[in-house]
Amino acid sequence: MSRRVIIYTRMSKDREGAGLGVDRQWQDCVELVERLGWQVVGHRTDNDLSAYSGKPRPDYQALLDDLEAGRADAVVVWHTDRLHRRPDELEHYIGVCDPRGVVTQTVKAGPLDLATPSGRMVARMLGTAARYEVEHAIERMQTAKRQAATSGRWKGGRRPFGYESDGVTVRETEAAEIRKGADALLAGMSLRALAREWNARGVTTSTGGPWKPTEVRKLLARPRNAGLMEHRGEVVGPAEWPAIVDEPVWRAVRALLADEGRRTTTGNARRWLGGGLYLCGVCQKPLRASTTGTGRQGRSVAAYRCDEGAHVVRRCADLDFFVEMSVVAKLVDAHVTPPVVTEDTAAIYTERLDVQNRLTELVDLFTGRKITGAQMERGTATLQAQLDELNQRLAAAAGSSALDGVAGPDAATVWPTLDLSRQRAIIEALVTVTVHRTRRGRPQGWKPGDSYFDPRGIDLDWIGSEIVEQERSA
Repeated sequence: MSRRVIIYTRMSKDREGAGLGVDRQWQDCVELVERLGWQVVGHRTDNDLSAYSGKPRPDYQALLDDLEAGRADAVVVWHTDRLHRRPDELEHYIGVCDPRGVVTQTVKAGPLDLATPSGRMVARMLGTAARYEVEHAIERMQTAKRQAATSGRWKGGRRPFGYESDGVTVRETEAAEIRKGADALLAGMSLRALAREWNARGVTTSTGGPWKPTEVRKLLARPRNAGLMEHRGEVVGPAEWPAIVDEPVWRAVRALLADEGRRTTTGNARRWLGGGLYLCGVCQKPLRASTTGTGRQGRSVAAYRCDEGAHVVRRCADLDFFVEMSVVAKLVDAHVTPPVVTEDTAAIYTERLDVQNRLTELVDLFTGRKITGAQMERGTATLQAQLDELNQRLAAAAGSSALDGVAGPDAATVWPTLDLSRQRAIIEALVTVTVHRTRRGRPQGWKPGDSYFDPRGIDLDWIGSEIVEQERSA
């Protein structure tokens, strides 16, 4: 009896990328169909798709549709495991084939008689054996990877940025970018700015693609940079490859990236230089950037204002320009000697995260009615004081790195090229800006049409570093 046949081929992993595995299956299946005297009416193939994972196989589903529609009454495959490696899929296949009298022939395992109990039993046994084989192979691979991890050996895969294809030899040009990126991040530069800078300079990922902030985060946070081996998200010990950055630097970067408090927001405060940095001269609270109707013809303009009652209101652009010019002038005309820092920034970040977690736990305890409001208030005050002290230590420790490469005669040229987050870090390390209420009358020398900005109400308290004026020769 001649039958209309659909040949099905599948490969889990096409390492060669040319479909050679499915081509070989196709040739063997065609030879079997010719020996049986049947007619090929279709070919369905899923290349580079696993039958074990449970992910959709488009052509396998098309095969079932063909059988249900009566377009074929026989299926030929190279082996039963090409069709199924999951018992639930086998049962569905039996449900499609049995009532329609569809027969299944394999090149390597012979015919599958799904019309009889004994034939179905054999098919199920073959399916169970195929599933065991896959699970056992996965177990062997996991054991091999675990052994490689505990021994510090590279587990293979895509070439890691900063290293050659062997995963061990350092590629110095990329390693230098990782070191500079870690320093810039600790100095206050954002992930987005780092990605933008690398892309502008033509620095690509290990696969030749552009950088995204998420990829920069993963790169700088990975234990590999410190010469450490990671397995399933945990550091398991030293690795066989050399470190690119010192472990304390890596731990500081890791802690910084884990700090929820530093994540970029989309509000106005981060778009302007002084949002959250400048202080109100009345209540000493930080100023926030918002919009106000103080522009010409009633147009809204961005302005800093105090949240405690609008004690002061100043245009963002004018105040930022004044602060920038003051800071740049100080950096150009002064010799800045950052204080000697002996703090372990990694330890500070770790302790800071612990305090923040305890604050969160305190809220959970109060919500769960396990502590009183008074207990929560006392606990919050204590932890907040600890957090403020840690923030001060962190700001002092970051002062030297924030100023690195900026202070000096080229400051005016360097400043405009800096990312907003780096500029804010420098200001935070150098000066406290206090904004007082505007004085009555116009400043001396003011002419009609000039800006209404009055610098007399701005106090610049230079802190965080010792500034010694350079001696100038006559």
